[in-house]
Amino acid sequence: MDLHEYVSYDAVGLRDLIRTGKVPAAEVEAVARQALEIANAQVNGLTLPLFSPALDYAADGPFAGVPFLIKDHGPVAKGVPFSLGSRALPHVVADHDTELMRRFRAAGLVTLGQTTAPELALSFSTESVRYGITRNPWDLERGAGGSSGGAAALVAAGAVPLAHGSDGAGSIRVPASCCGLVGLKPTRSRTAPGPDMGELMFGMAGEFALTRTVRDSAHLLDALHGPGVGDKYTAPPPWRPYADELTAHPGRLRVAVTTRAWSGVPVDPEVAEATVKVGELLAEMGHHVDEASPVVDWDAVLHSLLTEVMAIASTLLLAPGEPDPALLETGSRLILEATRRAGALDLITGFHAQNRLTRSVAAFFTDYDLLVTPTLAQLPAPHGTYDYDAPRESFRDWLDTIFAYGPFTPPFNATGQPAISLPLGRTESRLPIGVQVVAPYGREDLLFRVAARLEEARPWPRCELIRAT
Repeated sequence: MDLHEYVSYDAVGLRDLIRTGKVPAAEVEAVARQALEIANAQVNGLTLPLFSPALDYAADGPFAGVPFLIKDHGPVAKGVPFSLGSRALPHVVADHDTELMRRFRAAGLVTLGQTTAPELALSFSTESVRYGITRNPWDLERGAGGSSGGAAALVAAGAVPLAHGSDGAGSIRVPASCCGLVGLKPTRSRTAPGPDMGELMFGMAGEFALTRTVRDSAHLLDALHGPGVGDKYTAPPPWRPYADELTAHPGRLRVAVTTRAWSGVPVDPEVAEATVKVGELLAEMGHHVDEASPVVDWDAVLHSLLTEVMAIASTLLLAPGEPDPALLETGSRLILEATRRAGALDLITGFHAQNRLTRSVAAFFTDYDLLVTPTLAQLPAPHGTYDYDAPRESFRDWLDTIFAYGPFTPPFNATGQPAISLPLGRTESRLPIGVQVVAPYGREDLLFRVAARLEEARPWPRCELIRAT
């Protein structure tokens, strides 16, 4: 297998080559390492040298031999150092696998490295003081999004077919939109928790991956799904495999489309147009499509997300040794200060806000099967646009800044519905535009049925960064 052939396959395609003996797993890994070195030299998406050897994995798993990467947002894999993208956490080594990592291994994924994230994963731009700028392979002068920006950049470049991501306010969907990928945030608790930090985020953060195809997301969710209890994997009741939904007819669905941000921030015309065209395509497919939107109290969204962010900060404040403030970026110092000052009533206010928002959005889905929105309000941002270390008055100011860029993703972390970003639009300059599709609670099956039809009707191109090298 040569490099150009390798980058043309998604994860299921590589798996099938390995299963049938057409290409040995060792050869796939060798080419993946070559691709990662080439891509990383241009996009800066790795935090460490490639693992040598790769982390242990099950040779009989459903993705046995498929190259993979984990994200630097906490202690994910035993023996692997992590930093949360911060200079304040040097040489901290995970002493155990998370439940999610155990499932990555059981699935047969060949973990070759760790990807960049902004400090504490609290930005929609992956530009940390520790690791520098992670670049978008479609335009190296623009950002890859965040917080799973390193994963998105390397998957989009073709270095690996899929990579671990986490999503606390859009951190899978936002980089998927920036980099022309499929980014699924599963239903709350659909997948096992990742790092201990994620378990404390009151259910608003979800763990999954970024992929180049819808079928990779469906097959991967089949391999990972189930909440788990303690150290043991608890299988859910019998269910129809998500991979089967790829060929299932969705029926005639009630679809709502909106391009208006609930916060009132402006939406780029090209982004809005891409979303409207997806609505028109769904209508052509026979679905009932309206311009409609749930009632979303934006203050409730912000209160909910501030509670979630304080949960992240609390893990550092409760650690045996607090990080040196001089080594933290401005945004991190501000949220740690706010968390120290917060009291029980602040948390209760956040929980009440989350409850109000959840009930309001759930009521909307009694009338509609799907909601279609932009993923981002703007095009992928030039480097430096969202500087986490820039001076500011409060962490609320930072949230206002990044949510002007990505106002459509955060509500569904608070409410728990599954949401997927699909690269269904392109600008005149060929930058990718993501369109978000949201389903009722627990209905990933609907997302996969519709996403597969959209991918078939409007297939998206792949980045040529490695091919052009």
